[in-house]
Amino acid sequence: MEPAKSFRDLRIYQAAREAARSVFELSKGSPLEERYSLIDQIRRSSRAVKAMIAEAWARRRYKAAFVNKIDEALGEAYESQSWLDDALDSGYLSRDAFEELDRRYDAIGGMLSRMIDRADDFCKHAPATDYRGIVREEDESLFTDH
Repeated sequence: MEPAKSFRDLRIYQAAREAARSVFELSKGSPLEERYSLIDQIRRSSRAVKAMIAEAWARRRYKAAFVNKIDEALGEAYESQSWLDDALDSGYLSRDAFEELDRRYDAIGGMLSRMIDRADDFCKHAPATDYRGIVREEDESLFTDH
C-alpha cells in the first residue's frame, strides 16, 4: 500500500467522514425543538472527529501534538456515541440505525486508539530532529498539495 500523502488518504478519515455524513442525514428528520441541542451537538461532535484527524495530520511533525489531536478525536467519537444514546432514547433513531452508527464509532475508536499506539509510524521524523538540517530533494517543490 502506498503511504498517505494527505489526511484524506487515511482510512480513518474516510470512515469518520462517512459516519459524520450519516449522522447529518439521519438527524434531518429530528424534531425542530432539538435543532439547537441534541442535533447541533451530535453534528458537531461527529464532524469534529474528522476535523481533528486532519489537524493531527498537520501536526505530525511533533509526536506529542499528533497524539493529543488523535486523543481529542477519540473523545469526540465517544461523545458522538453518547449523543446517539440520547437520540435512541428519545425515539429519534431506529434501533437498526443506532446499532449501525454505534458500530461505526466503535470501529473508529479502535482505529484512533491504534493510531495513538503507533504514533511513530505516522509522525514524519524522530522527536529530536533538527528540521533546519533536512535537505529538500531536487524534484521536491516548495509548494506541494500536502
